[in-house]
Amino acid sequence: MPGTWKPLDNQPTFQASTMLLLTDGTVMCQQSGGVNWYRLTPDAYGDYTKGTWSPLAPMINTRLYYASAVLRDGRVIVGGGEYSNAGSETNKCEMYDPLADAWAALAPPAGWTNMGDAACALLPDGRLLVGYYNGTKTAIYDPVTNSWSAGPNKGDSASEETWTLLPDQTVLTVQCSNTPHAEKYLAAANQWVAAGTLPVNLVETSSLEIGPAFLLPDGRAFCVGATNRTAIYTPPPIANQAGTWATGPTFPNINGQTIGAKDAPGCLMPNGKVLFVGGPVDGQSGSYLPPTSFFEFDGSTMYRVPDPPNSTEIPYQGRMMMLPTGQVLFAAETNAIYCYTPDGGPDNAWRPSITSVPSIIRGGNSYTLSGRQLNGLSQTVGYGDDSAAATNYPLVRVRHLASGRVTYCRTFDHSTIGVATGTTVHSTNFHVPDGIPTGPSEICLVANGISSACLCVDVHPRFEIDPNLYAIWAWLIGSLADGPLWVWGPNGPVPVDPWGPKYAKATQRARASMLKAMRELQSLGEKVVRQRTKISGAVPPAVDLEATGADEETDSDAGRKRNAKKRKRRR
Repeated sequence: MPGTWKPLDNQPTFQASTMLLLTDGTVMCQQSGGVNWYRLTPDAYGDYTKGTWSPLAPMINTRLYYASAVLRDGRVIVGGGEYSNAGSETNKCEMYDPLADAWAALAPPAGWTNMGDAACALLPDGRLLVGYYNGTKTAIYDPVTNSWSAGPNKGDSASEETWTLLPDQTVLTVQCSNTPHAEKYLAAANQWVAAGTLPVNLVETSSLEIGPAFLLPDGRAFCVGATNRTAIYTPPPIANQAGTWATGPTFPNINGQTIGAKDAPGCLMPNGKVLFVGGPVDGQSGSYLPPTSFFEFDGSTMYRVPDPPNSTEIPYQGRMMMLPTGQVLFAAETNAIYCYTPDGGPDNAWRPSITSVPSIIRGGNSYTLSGRQLNGLSQTVGYGDDSAAATNYPLVRVRHLASGRVTYCRTFDHSTIGVATGTTVHSTNFHVPDGIPTGPSEICLVANGISSACLCVDVHPRFEIDPNLYAIWAWLIGSLADGPLWVWGPNGPVPVDPWGPKYAKATQRARASMLKAMRELQSLGEKVVRQRTKISGAVPPAVDLEATGADEETDSDAGRKRNAKKRKRRR
């Protein structure tokens, strides 16, 4: 049975595009091609369809079609951009720190004057592997040392490729410029090796385009073609061996048109099925044709499912995101996002499990959680070279039993980013936010929308005070605020009177200065935020030149996609 679509109660006020799931359970979403990002926060009971939007700090540069990843410390890296105010196929990179709500420039790989819409994959050890958009070289970013190093050369250009992380710590790709062959990167050996020959062609030869690919719960990889074909890869028992390929289901024709996926989104759902899209394909380089149709793959069969009302006319404009609830968000460069709730649930064997977590947690403190399959069985979210939004990292969710209120605790420094890690025990750290409801609760680990069994936990306030001392504590805090004068001694507050009346005037002046400075900082903060919003709002977003007709190229991705819209307008 297909799932159901539902609109968000509070729709975005911007053209929603790339979405990334932060480790605190919120979703950051980019204004299509722009510098502006917004945060979607679920309601108090964890419902994202009833969530609210808030602005985040703007990026330094606009970018459209680029590499990105949520790192294991919770920061977000973005690199390149087929379109950008920093120049076409830019090499500019940035890092977003969610704690500081700030972006910072990041040096590109040495010698890379361009990065463009680079293919990428986060490796199990937390480093980011990136392919050159128009050549065989690769680079690896290490967030610990904050540095790039040269990776091994591939067997063909990384242009237009889809990279998929497998359980044996390899990264699989179908070679778009050397069809019908495949290769994979061996993280342990730091080399690329052959990964067999496909029985069918997934690459549109004229454009070199291909669709998304997904690691399935059974360990196979499902690869969607820009032709009307799909293929399924079975990894070998030894990582450096080629593995085997089998023919997958064929897209059904719709209204007499051949259907395929040329740069298109998809998502492995908790029920083990893949939700993905396709559109008309005619084998022509510049043809990116509407409309978009939605499909599910259940491991053996492909079938159509209902399209959401915001379904984009051209598939490559769409983006998907797996939520901790097991639902899928779909955005399509419009002011509407729809949420897909799949039918059924996961096999219990697919669930992560908690082996160790404190039974008492306090707001404002950090803890370690250990367990199995903390990152889930797959990267889950797929697209190709234009967008990367994998969600294979653990989230910690706490539900207050009396009220039902849900709180996500920010996770960081996971021991691995590997997928389908089986019985091996791994760990993550999590920070309990201040303001979390206190009292008996349950805690669970969520990976790719699949929750572990929940354990009992008692949530305590950040500071606990003996009830007998509460009146004294309240008086102390009140006196610091507006009572007799106090100063700050080596062991805490010290009253000026009766010990230091001669310091009273100096204390009054210091206190007045502090209050004035705090009010001034608050006023300046409000002005800075208003100015930041005003300036970033005036930055024109990077646009696909297909929409403007300004670029008359026909042999580039830009020219191909532009011509598609030109033809559409002529119709």
